[in-house]
Amino acid sequence: MSLHAAPTLEADFTAAPPAPETLRRVYRLMRTADELARLYEENKAVTAKYVHATARGHEAIQLAAACQLGPQDYVAPYYRDDAMLLGIGLQPYELMLQLMAKRDDPFSGGRTYYSHPSLRRAGFPTIPHQSSATGMQAIPATGVAHGIKYLESQGLMGISNEQLVINNLPIVPGSEEAEQLILNSSLLITNSKAKPLVLCSIGDGAMTEGEVSEALQMAVLHQLPIIYLVQDNEWGISATGREMRAMDAYEFAAGFKGLHRLQFDGADFLASYAGMQQAADYVRERRGPVLVHARCPLLGHHTSGVRREWYRGDNLAQHSLQDPLPRFHQQLLELGFAEDELQQLAAEARATVEADYQRALAAPNPDPATFADHEFAPPAVTEEAGERTPAGADKALMVDAALHAVDDILREFPEALFYGQDVGGELGGVFREAALLAKKYGDARVFNTPIQEAYIVGSTAGMSAVGAKAIVEVQFADYIWPALNQLVEELSKSCYLSNGQFPVQSLIRVPIGAYGGGGPYHSGSIESTLLTIRGIKVVYPSNAADMKGLMRAAYLDPNPVVMLEHKGLYWSKVPGTEDAKTVEPATGYVVPLGKAAVAQQADATKLQNGETCVVITYGMGVHWAKTASRQFAGQVEILDLRTLNPLDYEAVEAAVRRHGKALVLTEEPLLNSFAESLAGRIQRTCFRQLDAPVFTLGAANLPAIALNVDLERQMLPNPDKVAAALAELLGY
Repeated sequence: MSLHAAPTLEADFTAAPPAPETLRRVYRLMRTADELARLYEENKAVTAKYVHATARGHEAIQLAAACQLGPQDYVAPYYRDDAMLLGIGLQPYELMLQLMAKRDDPFSGGRTYYSHPSLRRAGFPTIPHQSSATGMQAIPATGVAHGIKYLESQGLMGISNEQLVINNLPIVPGSEEAEQLILNSSLLITNSKAKPLVLCSIGDGAMTEGEVSEALQMAVLHQLPIIYLVQDNEWGISATGREMRAMDAYEFAAGFKGLHRLQFDGADFLASYAGMQQAADYVRERRGPVLVHARCPLLGHHTSGVRREWYRGDNLAQHSLQDPLPRFHQQLLELGFAEDELQQLAAEARATVEADYQRALAAPNPDPATFADHEFAPPAVTEEAGERTPAGADKALMVDAALHAVDDILREFPEALFYGQDVGGELGGVFREAALLAKKYGDARVFNTPIQEAYIVGSTAGMSAVGAKAIVEVQFADYIWPALNQLVEELSKSCYLSNGQFPVQSLIRVPIGAYGGGGPYHSGSIESTLLTIRGIKVVYPSNAADMKGLMRAAYLDPNPVVMLEHKGLYWSKVPGTEDAKTVEPATGYVVPLGKAAVAQQADATKLQNGETCVVITYGMGVHWAKTASRQFAGQVEILDLRTLNPLDYEAVEAAVRRHGKALVLTEEPLLNSFAESLAGRIQRTCFRQLDAPVFTLGAANLPAIALNVDLERQMLPNPDKVAAALAELLGY
């Protein structure tokens, strides 16, 4: 560890010294954190059953940060921040419940690691769920700050700590109405007279992650109210700082114009308190981002599974010279505290930890029957509602139905906002799917982002935590891959791992599919990859009416929803897609997610005679099947899945049992696809009712769609290929 003196603090604000009572509390908590680490080590046969890390060496900066936080604030701790959790008011017993994966673990109910908190509790800073915090937390935390700034700009923030403000209406805290709003992740901002801030805690090793740069870029671009607290102990796991980076976080941050920087000794509580107070004052008063670089010794193990004696050598002794606990003890003596008083505080800390440990050991384990609870929050829309075909309404293109659905949402819900690449400004999306929305609702609500798919998707988790409801767009399905880390690690797991506290309300629009010459990076299909991700919903409409109804239901759903929108159906210009253009439903029309629809019925007489089959498909497949079925009048039912997860498998089974013959049709390469998986499931559950093997048809098993239209046609399904498969199936 480098022992050189930290640069002088920038004197934007004058930090008041901590009150004596604050110093006593901090000393007791620093001792408590030390006792936790000692107890875990002495009882490692029990405590190391599940992996954990402790704050040893980082206690001063963590407690200094916690001293600046109030109930109006949001925190994204990282896995070494147990001292910070003590500082905001959590009890050792509560931390130990998570350590031992107990039922009453207040953060996850035994589902995730020690010091991986999720907390929504009156009187405490809010801690949204996050993953294992090796850089991925920076984007959702910045999304929280972005959501706060948006809600402030719209006048949707609360104004006192006695009152919650939901859509500008006062709600009594603790009431059944307030609790239900919290549960449903509705608009909820509690605020004191101090403006809220976000604290994102991160280790210096994680600063090299590309997603951290995306977060810093957006924080500076939009001047968001966030502190990035970088705790630098100059270690990754066994890799040293000089192996991992060309510069430290303070030097790195200099490249982001508008990012205020502070640097100080994170092992010195008094210096850390002054520095964190400056950082918090700057954010609350200036409403811009700050990066704090605090050097700390690493005195414990990296984790219980990677022990310090395996690789630290003399470095551990060097770090021990900077131990914050004896340094703070000496500072308190110099400030006039008596040794007897400090020893009494230390004894109280030890007694509390020992007693809480025994309580935690005796606490019950989770009921195995609850293992599947909270994959999703309950849906808001369970039945079709509104007018699908209002009298006198004109037909609409799919792209216009999507535009009108979003327009209706923005008009009705002030907490809604829409962002992504090129959706704002004059263009309104490369497919004009957001045309004029920015002009209508302003740049605070509809805006362009940098080319940052990870931020576009991951920020919605933070937005949701504060009650801002984001609609975002990834410009092409082929470009979604940089967002997969956030989609998988942050959005999909949040509801489950927070034990239902933090479902993520997020609508992610993704134009998808081939449309004639789009080429390898504008034509791909990605649904099978998405469908391997548990905890997200995937919707794929085939016509304008369903587009409008599903878009609204997806927005209202309290869970992450990916809306796949086929580019070839947007304007019904591709031959055979005329039926994608439908009468436009009325405002407010909704189609529940997870409900398939019969897009074409078979003739009843031919069904009775056993001359029929069903095509199970979605998106462009519906229109290929319609065109192909003209050669088999009355013999082909088409089941449009509409939602791929949750899948309406009851409708699938019913259709297969009606006909005894089924074709599963997809635009994706067939090998290892969702379509093949569905066909296998049908074979297993409908085996006795089948009169033929379940047929499948998809694209050729190639890595990309070629640019040349003749090569594209050769690769993809089309009505002629579908007709050939139907002829074979019906003749089986």
